[in-house]
Amino acid sequence: MKVLIVEDEVPLRTTLLEFLRHGGYVCETAESYQQAHEKIKLYQYDCVLIDLTLPDGNGLNLVRTLKADKSEAGVLIISARDALDDKVQGLELGADDYLPKPFHLAELNARLRAILRRRQFQGQRHLAFRDLTVFPEQALVLVHDQPVTLTRKEYDLLLFFLANPNRVLTKEAIAEHIWGDAADMADSFDFIYTHLKNLRKKLQELGADNYIRTIYGLGYKLETE
Repeated sequence: MKVLIVEDEVPLRTTLLEFLRHGGYVCETAESYQQAHEKIKLYQYDCVLIDLTLPDGNGLNLVRTLKADKSEAGVLIISARDALDDKVQGLELGADDYLPKPFHLAELNARLRAILRRRQFQGQRHLAFRDLTVFPEQALVLVHDQPVTLTRKEYDLLLFFLANPNRVLTKEAIAEHIWGDAADMADSFDFIYTHLKNLRKKLQELGADNYIRTIYGLGYKLETE
C-alpha cells in the first residue's frame, strides 16, 4: 500500500515514515503544500495523510484537489487544529477520517487500515477473486484454501493487480506504486519481471494459472476470467 505523508514537522514526519515503513507501507513524504500538491498531481496513492497547517498553504485545499481530480486515494487528516469547524469542513470535503494531534501510532495504524479496507475492498474483511481469497488484515493469501507464502513485494504486487482488475498496468506504474521514490533510481525495470515471475510461479503451483497476463509492449493485466 502506498501512502503520502504531508507533514511539515520534521520529528513527526520522520516518526510516521519509520513507523509506516516498518509496517510494510510504501511511503513518500511532503513537507510543504506546494510539494504535496505536485505529488498528488503526478502520482497515485492508496492514502494521503494531511496536516492542515502547512507553512505555505492550507491542507484542506489538498483535499479539495484530490476530490476535484476524482482521486481514489483515502484521506486521513492529522492536525493539531482540533476545532470543530476544521473537522466538519474536512469531512464534508470528502476526507475519510480526522485524527487530532497528539495521537498514538497504534490508533493511526488502525484508522489507516480501516480507510484502506473501505476504499479498496468495500469494507470487506476479505477479498475473493476467482480461486484467490485475500485477508488484508493478516496479509494472508489463499489459493483453493491453501496458503501462499509471498514476500512483501509479491504481496503488494498482487494487491495492486487486485485493485485494478482487467486494467493494463505499465511497468512504470507498477514500479512507482510499489517502490515509490526509489523506483526513480532504477536503471531498468528488470526487477519487476523477477518479482512477477516469482508471484506467478507461486500462484500456479496451487492451481491459480494464467491470472496475470503479459501485454507485450504495454505491461501486465490481471484477468478476471
